[in-house]
Amino acid sequence: KRAQGSAQKTGAGDDQNEWKVHICSENNFPTAAGLASSAAGYACLVYALAQLYGVKGDVSSIARLGSGSACRSVIGGFVRWHRGQLDDGSDSLAEQIVPASHWPNMRILILVVNDNKKKMSSTKGMKLSVETSELLKHRVSHCVPERTQKIIKAIETQDFETFAEVTMKDSNQFHSVCLDTFPPAVYMNDVSHAVVDFVHCYNKKKGQTKVAYTFDAGPNACLFLLEENVQEVLSLIKHTFPPSSDKDFIRGIPVKLNPVQQDLNVEPYENGLLKYIIHTKIGEGPKVLTDENDHLLTADGSPRKQT
Repeated sequence: KRAQGSAQKTGAGDDQNEWKVHICSENNFPTAAGLASSAAGYACLVYALAQLYGVKGDVSSIARLGSGSACRSVIGGFVRWHRGQLDDGSDSLAEQIVPASHWPNMRILILVVNDNKKKMSSTKGMKLSVETSELLKHRVSHCVPERTQKIIKAIETQDFETFAEVTMKDSNQFHSVCLDTFPPAVYMNDVSHAVVDFVHCYNKKKGQTKVAYTFDAGPNACLFLLEENVQEVLSLIKHTFPPSSDKDFIRGIPVKLNPVQQDLNVEPYENGLLKYIIHTKIGEGPKVLTDENDHLLTADGSPRKQT
């Protein structure tokens, strides 16, 4: 409907409504492994179609129909997803808290433990939690509202310690809900818990919270930290979780690693527990790629890569 309205305003006519659209998408990170691949895919789809059909304004409510988390991904920076109050969900929208430039030295390390498809999908797990978890009811009514306000303030004031504490506690509670679900939705594994232990050992050694972990519906860890700590933390992670091969172990923003200078009293684990690490930062939102070399489709609409 939004596309039809746009066509009428721009004089594109009825032809636009008859277009046949070829769609091709590609992830540069694991799919269905708890790293929001569905959010990325649906956000990309909705944003691209909005550009194609000239749809203006907020499209987060449309993206949400494909994947709830997708509504946050069509906006850059730090984003809040409002749950909304209306039965039709029309007021369940995403809103930017601050742009990425507000906290330019915030960095993210994605530790890929397992890039295979998880046994229980996020959709199935969430449905089961709503139906069976008593802890979820307490979390929604007592914990989430307070934590939401607390972390928004921490982001606005660049209070990393508060941001980190809320992030880790909320991740822990989320997975407690998963275990309270019946039958339980078990997403974290032994390597995930080893990463949690590493983070707490590092923070204790530093005497303050320098790194925060969070886990979505999967075993892979997302670590938040400030730019000045990336080199040391990455060096320690590589020492503690040695790779099977150095080839492409650390991806994304380049970092020069240093020899480990401090002891966390954590014995190095066996090689290959982490598949690879992605070093990245907060994004500014979707971008339209204009270089034809980046196109996934040929001029006649066929995929460049055949599966």
